Amino acid sequence: MANNGAAAEEYPDSETQPFGFARTRIMTSLKSLRSLRRTALDLLLPPVCLGCQARIIDHDALCPSCWRQITFIRPPLCDRLGIPLAVDTGGVMLSAAAVADPPDYDRARAVARFDGLMRVLIHGFKFHDSHNVRRLFGRWLAVAGEELLAEADLLVPVPLARWRLLARRFNQAQILAAEVGRRAGKPVNPFALVRRRSTAHQVGLTRAQRLKNVTGAFRVPANELSNVSGKAIVLVDDVITSGATASAAAIALKRAGARRVDVLALAIVSEPYS
Repeated sequence: MANNGAAAEEYPDSETQPFGFARTRIMTSLKSLRSLRRTALDLLLPPVCLGCQARIIDHDALCPSCWRQITFIRPPLCDRLGIPLAVDTGGVMLSAAAVADPPDYDRARAVARFDGLMRVLIHGFKFHDSHNVRRLFGRWLAVAGEELLAEADLLVPVPLARWRLLARRFNQAQILAAEVGRRAGKPVNPFALVRRRSTAHQVGLTRAQRLKNVTGAFRVPANELSNVSGKAIVLVDDVITSGATASAAAIALKRAGARRVDVLALAIVSEPYS
């Protein structure tokens, strides 16, 4: 009995060690298989720049030349509109535009300005089914929206009108929200907000026309009220132009009881300094 006790003290996990060794070997083998699979895929489909198709080291990325063509938005920023400011005065900063005409949402953040290559990538994703950029966009959004996402309870994509969804076959905002939600570990609810009516295309409209076009265009369905009430929500969209769509959506969510509504987008239309 003494010998058995000594053996048990010397090898307290003797019964679980074989399983532990087997599990370690299985995990190592799986890692090796994944590495081999990636190498094989790279040989068959070598990684190329999503902007110019030049050969690069890794998938879902841009080459240095294309990277320099993206006008990323970096601090200092207007805390409300998310547009770049010329000078960092410290603390929470507001642009003249935000003070003169504050939006109905609380804060907005965007990855880059809507120009150059960023416009090309978004248009390809939105209108030409170039969904190979979704993982890159997801990474960018997670970084740009880090502050908003840390406080968010729920991500909600800006919905499309039913006929537009049928024509396009997908909602680009929902794809982006899914990518960001997966990276940030936040739930996504594509049903929390719906369009109550179709709206005309916003392209070419003035800010006043855009506001009129989308006023009252959104609602929260009755069966989603409990999922929205009291929540800090991040609206996800591809582009913030005048902020009219985001404001109209924020109004609907706040009327349904949302505690906070922030907006996260790939790009924003703005002057270099506002």
